[in-house]
Amino acid sequence: MYEAVIGLEVHVELKTASKIFCGCSTQFGSEANSQVCPICLGMPGTLPRLNKQVVEYAMLASLSLNCDITRYGRFDRKNYYYADMPKGYQVSQFYSPIGLKGHVEIDVGEGTKKIGIRQIHMEEDAGKLVHEGETISVAQGSMVDLNRTGVPLIEIVSDPDIRTPEEAVAYLDNLKAVLQYIGVSDCKMEEGSLRCDGNISVRPKGSSEFGSKTEIKNLNSFKSLQKSLEYEINRQIKVLQKGEKVIQETRTWDENKEITLSLRNKEAPDYRIFADPDHVYIKVDDAWLEAVKAKIPELPREKKQRFIEKLGLPMYDAEVLTKDKELAGFFEEALKDYQDAKKLSNWIMAEFMKLLNSAQTTPLQSQVKPKDLAALLESVDKGEISNKIAKSVFDEMFATGKQPQEIIKEKGYVQISDQGQLQAVIEKVVANNPGSVEDYHNGKEKALGFLVGQIMKETKGQANPQLLNNLIKEYLAK
Repeated sequence: MYEAVIGLEVHVELKTASKIFCGCSTQFGSEANSQVCPICLGMPGTLPRLNKQVVEYAMLASLSLNCDITRYGRFDRKNYYYADMPKGYQVSQFYSPIGLKGHVEIDVGEGTKKIGIRQIHMEEDAGKLVHEGETISVAQGSMVDLNRTGVPLIEIVSDPDIRTPEEAVAYLDNLKAVLQYIGVSDCKMEEGSLRCDGNISVRPKGSSEFGSKTEIKNLNSFKSLQKSLEYEINRQIKVLQKGEKVIQETRTWDENKEITLSLRNKEAPDYRIFADPDHVYIKVDDAWLEAVKAKIPELPREKKQRFIEKLGLPMYDAEVLTKDKELAGFFEEALKDYQDAKKLSNWIMAEFMKLLNSAQTTPLQSQVKPKDLAALLESVDKGEISNKIAKSVFDEMFATGKQPQEIIKEKGYVQISDQGQLQAVIEKVVANNPGSVEDYHNGKEKALGFLVGQIMKETKGQANPQLLNNLIKEYLAK
């Protein structure tokens, strides 16, 4: 019986307007090699200038992830040659990371598990290789786009505390939520602003020794992370069961074939790391540290606990709502105008999230405003419209951005609560369905549901359901 030992290296692009050591734009999606200058291209004679916002974002992330802050640090040169690295080295923090000894808590079963964070360090991003082929392993050539060179990163390195692919996904999910809440990154995995490398080894269950590890590079979705770890764990177990040795190497994930493939051997890497003489030391004094601490907002786990304890929401609802910063904000804004937290939560998780997922958009991008959802639910509570009609109104709100009362008036959706009007429809439906009336009198409860359905059809769903049920039962009892 084997168990996996997993550690993740998460690369996070920071949401600054300019790069880490120069004034070039960090905007995503621009024409290749249009956002470069002599500094980020590594031209001889150029000198970098540190972006202060990068340091503050790195400190904010470190503090929010329970790390100690390095009060006196520096940048180092990590020397290696690759086509997307024009200087021939990467400026990073090897000897004095900005954050040390943090942790993230994940939910496992009925309890929680603490995943250690070894360090958080700042560094510059590399460029991007555009491969002329289906995957990197079969590419016939590659083109280089250096727009991303020098974009500020933090790398978050976990301890090898993760034991399953599911725990790895939960860790990355919680990490992403914290980073979005504090506003240091948009964490758009599809754009590469959140990327993950997985380090995996396997060992006999109960052993304290680590096995030989492999690294899977540049995983850019939760699905890729889960599937690549599952595959690599099974691959390594099969290698050991054959009596062979796992080779320490870097591998890539083939999305189409759903397998990992060898890229390069990593048995004895030597990056010849030394202090970068072009960079000044970073001193974090008490005043700067306290100023950054003051910027930490309510974080996801704290908000979830508040939703449970103060609002009485079930744990599931609280988890769903707080996992996404925008969704939590939408819920809290709507709650100002509509105080039934559970009913509001139900609508957001069912109707709103369904439409958001279908349109592939976000709460802030949608045309529905929190106050308008609150007004819609108030209309249901007042008996102006039925719950079924409210769903049709909400679909229209999502598609057009109109306010609920405007749609209700336009469509003539106002609920019928006039007894005389409903009585006339009841008499008509009963007269037209003598068989169902007889079935009801013979004890078949489903017949009542059929009659109610016919009345709702006649009234186009606008009959007050509670009043209708009372009136038809009274009529049939005569």
